[in-house]
Amino acid sequence: MRVTTTVNGIERTADDVWPGESLLHLLRERLGLPGAKNACEQGECGSCTVHLDGEPVCACLVAAGQAIGREVTTVEGLAEGQALHPVQEAFVEAGAVQCGFCTPGLVVMASDLLARVPEPSDPEIREALAGNLCRCTGYEKILDAVRLAARRQATR
Repeated sequence: MRVTTTVNGIERTADDVWPGESLLHLLRERLGLPGAKNACEQGECGSCTVHLDGEPVCACLVAAGQAIGREVTTVEGLAEGQALHPVQEAFVEAGAVQCGFCTPGLVVMASDLLARVPEPSDPEIREALAGNLCRCTGYEKILDAVRLAARRQATR
């Protein structure tokens, strides 16, 4: 099957996609976008979170064919050229990036939260990130990063 979808603002096509292939495999292996991570392949960890038509989804659970004609935004697509997205900047500055495996999904979810709730409370941040597992941290630096990004976005 041929899959044509818009990824990070650019129309992309992949041929010979098998019916059971995931959007995650399409992005990573066929389109060369390694940002979304392949961790659990069961939608449990959130490492593969991307936006599909503006909604966060676990790319491991979405069939590649479901992306035909739709908009996909990966963690790579959040940046504008060489300028990192405010959430990406905040994760680096707050030291919320350790092994980096969970980071792409957390960044996508945090950017989604801040687009909907510009000044989230701690419980709102925790709820928004609840589907993203990090095995390296106690989450405090991740929460610090989201708070920092929210403050910066509020002043822009």
